Amino acid sequence: MLRRIFSTIADSTPQMDKSPFKGVHLTGSFGVRRLESLDWLHSMSVCFPLQAGQIEIITEPQIFYTKLQTLCVNAANRIGIASLYFGTDQLESQLVKDIEENVCKNSQLKVNILIDFTRGTRGEGKKTSSKQILQQIMNSSTNTSLSLYHTPKLRGLKKRVMPDRWNELIGLQHMKIYVADQTVIISGANLSNDYFKNRQDRYIMINDKHLSDFYYQLIEKVKEFSVQVSSDNKYYTHSKWNMLSYEDDQKHFIAQANDSICKFFAATADEMKYHGERYCSSNTKIDTWVFPLIEMGQLNIHHDSVLTENLLLKAVTNSRINLTTGYFNLTQTYMDTLATKCQANCDILMAHPNANGFQGAKGPAGGIPAAYSQISKNFLKKLIECNESERIKLYEYQRSGWTYHAKGLWYYLPGSYTPDLTLIGSSNFGERSVNRDLESQICLVTVNDELRRQLQREYVNLKRYCSPAEEELQTRIIPKWVKTAVVFFKNFF
Repeated sequence: MLRRIFSTIADSTPQMDKSPFKGVHLTGSFGVRRLESLDWLHSMSVCFPLQAGQIEIITEPQIFYTKLQTLCVNAANRIGIASLYFGTDQLESQLVKDIEENVCKNSQLKVNILIDFTRGTRGEGKKTSSKQILQQIMNSSTNTSLSLYHTPKLRGLKKRVMPDRWNELIGLQHMKIYVADQTVIISGANLSNDYFKNRQDRYIMINDKHLSDFYYQLIEKVKEFSVQVSSDNKYYTHSKWNMLSYEDDQKHFIAQANDSICKFFAATADEMKYHGERYCSSNTKIDTWVFPLIEMGQLNIHHDSVLTENLLLKAVTNSRINLTTGYFNLTQTYMDTLATKCQANCDILMAHPNANGFQGAKGPAGGIPAAYSQISKNFLKKLIECNESERIKLYEYQRSGWTYHAKGLWYYLPGSYTPDLTLIGSSNFGERSVNRDLESQICLVTVNDELRRQLQREYVNLKRYCSPAEEELQTRIIPKWVKTAVVFFKNFF
């Protein structure tokens, strides 16, 4: 059902007439003539109307950590965390301690933590894992829960024989959502030392009850079909669920999980239609609209990728798209659309091999930066063949002592010097993001001048460490084994 709703371009097929999201315009339209070309967004997702003053753009990892820590220390009612994993160094340990202390002194505080099963248990028995470090929160209160999402695709012999790290290739919980009371931070950053110090990502903090409710409930919905961890370190299924993703019938599990998320979105749409109409009719200060996007390809849920593809296709002449990804491995659909169908001028920012987190890794993982370079070279070759290398420019981020993990895009309508729209979240726009991992992103549209300037400063801050990549890419030497690996394993990283 959700695949039918979200995998159809909104205004081009009759199937959308059956969608529960059809007509959920909430604000009617953006109400601003210059944004009319973006009105199609209202039929693609639930919309949360906001004021720009509720939103803060965070630009540095240290500030991200401080904001997150402050939220966890001061949370009165709830903390909801969805991340790939929890690190085990000093800063992460302090964050866990802060949550634990808050839980101990506040019996009303509920804590829900969702991480990936394979990544969260990596190294179990040999060194401290994410699950082990989070166990101390579990032992602090009965109002805490730890859930491990396990992909339904990793099972049987594959699950038994694939070692740590390699089993993560099959699929992961990759959403980065951090909720405390009525505030939510959406990011692409994990909760580990590098992401708090010198690993550049993007982060947006929004203070809104309805949006924070949505994301807290989304974490709870994914939690229902994830593996639960008890205070005595045992695994069990949620009280609303009776299947293990890696043991029970795969098709049945996927269908039920899909249905659960679909019904959740439908219920949110109904609620927000009522709230949005009341809120907008009584509030003339609305200047910003947030559209939550998810992608859960292994559960047959394609939403973020459909909207992103639509945005690339509908970009008007003389508009601009600035896109960034820490791992340049765009899907073939995205690359073809950018090269042959998109009308916008584009700058693409990506990590230089020296800013790639896998640089210097042992074994085959050490070849991953070169693999991304090979994919970039292939895309550049396509642009040159299509005579589009002047319209689309490639840049590489390189900053001494830093790695690059930022992702998303900024969209500028003709004549705009600051972004009218941004996408921000966990998606890298690659095959993993579309078909293997659970992803969460927001599409934000604003007419507020100050918020647009903040978004532009965010982009400028990233680009100032970037250099044109075309010349170096064409001369960069890629090992033959990496070229071969790209052909066969491109869709796994």
